[in-house]
Amino acid sequence: MLKETLKWRAEYKPEEIRWDEIANEAETGKIYRSNYVDKYGRAVLVMRPSCQNTKSTKGQIRYLVYCMENAILNLPPHQEQMVWLIDFQGFNLSHISVKVTRETAHVLQDHYPERLGLAILYNPPKFFEPFWTVVKPFLELKTQNKVKFVYSDDINTRRIMEDLFDMDQLESAFGGNDRVGFNINKYAERMREDDKKMPSFWAMETTPSEASQPSLTMATSSDSPNLNSDSDTSDHEKNDTSSQRGMETEAVSSDEKGLTIDGSKNIVGEVH
Repeated sequence: MLKETLKWRAEYKPEEIRWDEIANEAETGKIYRSNYVDKYGRAVLVMRPSCQNTKSTKGQIRYLVYCMENAILNLPPHQEQMVWLIDFQGFNLSHISVKVTRETAHVLQDHYPERLGLAILYNPPKFFEPFWTVVKPFLELKTQNKVKFVYSDDINTRRIMEDLFDMDQLESAFGGNDRVGFNINKYAERMREDDKKMPSFWAMETTPSEASQPSLTMATSSDSPNLNSDSDTSDHEKNDTSSQRGMETEAVSSDEKGLTIDGSKNIVGEVH
């Protein structure tokens, strides 16, 4: 999982996606990072499936990845997860795409594991239940358990929102008191400012000899898979031999907090 994600990041280059490249996907406010966080400091991504405005699966996934990277950029030091608020207002059968859902699950579970703290499905229609039955197998059990259904007319599920958010900051669409709503022009300004921060966020403090290969730190928790295969052992032996010849080798150490690159935030988080 670690190796595949490093390979994916090297090829897909998610940290290099910029606002002007995906701005057309964002015009309707189908996905955006809110200007508030939950009571745990987690970034909040608002999603409105009924506002889908494009047909390209590739473009939609690229915009989702941009939003994920932006949310990670804005997480406080003590927090590594985010919350999704999915608003089903205006949702109908034409907005359902199993293909996009499957590809979304693949990218998120394989390359952003443990980034999702909670997904709140707000007022999903009755016909969504069969669709949920279809897509659940695409999700790991741990991810399924993070999905909560909330209905505005159900006082018990409404408490989930009250427990998680400052209701004065939460948008009125989710039962909060903020009626400002999404403004594409103001949001574009925020994103362009964040784009300027992205290079320094991922900057590697490397010496010239290490510039091509950043040092890695990977999780060694008891429930993490063993990444030291026979081929890995062989690689270490080669590295030892190379070191004896005066060559620089990649520094690998253990860190219970998960994968980091030169002290930056987790890339793939804890592997389960």
